[in-house]
Amino acid sequence: MIVGEVIGNLWATRKDENLSGFKFLVVRVLDYKGERTDKMIVAVDSVGAGISDQVLIASGSSARVTLGERKAPVDATIVGIVDSLELQD
Repeated sequence: MIVGEVIGNLWATRKDENLSGFKFLVVRVLDYKGERTDKMIVAVDSVGAGISDQVLIASGSSARVTLGERKAPVDATIVGIVDSLELQD
């Protein structure tokens, strides 16, 4: 799983028909210290996340299972909004 911060929205009017109805968010990946990295991913939102929310992302085949859409070409799905992140050195 990946922890990230929502930094934007993505709209695509022309897309695979199996992606219709999904909300896409741009997420900046956080590192093991909880700090922003340069890596960004696009993820389908399944929990109603918004800009600046820290989120938990399922990737790979688990991302499709979470949506209940085995035919959707999705490899990242937001599955949770992080309330707090506590890390130890």
